[in-house]
Amino acid sequence: MSLTVSLQQWLAQMGRTGQQAVVDWLHLFSLSAKILVLALSPSSYTLDNRGFLLRNMYSNTAPILLGFTVLCALVTVILTRIVVVTAHSYGLSHYALQLVIRVLVLELIPITAALFVALRCTIPDGAELLALHAKGKLDMSPDKAWSGMQREVPPRLIAGLFAGATLAALSSVVVLVVAYLTSYGFTLSGLANFTRLFGQVFNPAVTVIFVLKIFFFCLTVALVPMASALVGMRGTAGMYATTVRTSAEMRGLVRMFSLILLIEMVSLAGNYY
Repeated sequence: MSLTVSLQQWLAQMGRTGQQAVVDWLHLFSLSAKILVLALSPSSYTLDNRGFLLRNMYSNTAPILLGFTVLCALVTVILTRIVVVTAHSYGLSHYALQLVIRVLVLELIPITAALFVALRCTIPDGAELLALHAKGKLDMSPDKAWSGMQREVPPRLIAGLFAGATLAALSSVVVLVVAYLTSYGFTLSGLANFTRLFGQVFNPAVTVIFVLKIFFFCLTVALVPMASALVGMRGTAGMYATTVRTSAEMRGLVRMFSLILLIEMVSLAGNYY
């Protein structure tokens, strides 16, 4: 009898937890839609907001661009050399560069750039919104919430999108150049073969999936932390700012990673099935 009661209590608790999770996700999607409307509205880009936007775009992109690009170049040199040597030892050297292009450019660079931007820029930006609200500097009362969001949220969203797209695009180009130099050296004799291999990997369908994946990765890492911060503003007044910031970062990270995993699974299905 006790086991039956415990099982019923556990099932009831799981049901309440699942229901609350569904409500939280629906609220997250609702706030995300409102943020997108704000970001697409011309009225969000007044003269002051445009200056704030440009400062955010620079501060989110410039400090991490060089370091991330150098890191990608180093990883490319090491991985390309390992793959080329291993493939040559098995008599599969004609597949080596295709594997490097597919693994690095098609799969690793987009998700790595998105996560890098999230951890360095957009999750801290979302937590900063919560800190502003906790300190009373961001009024989210019903009559002032729209204007407050219009000032603080769209510039951070666009800056996150820009940073993610810039890192992914520039790093992809650098990876291709480094992979070519590692394989053929400083000569143009292998350019025709390298271009042919690149075209075999990036056919029209794969290219479309690649571009869409980068876009949705960037949108996810830019949008979810902002929406998570707005969700977390319910009942956060008076909380200690550091606690608010840490909680916002954790919630944003979990929700964002779940969506990134879903996007990656869809892209893998599109590329390989």
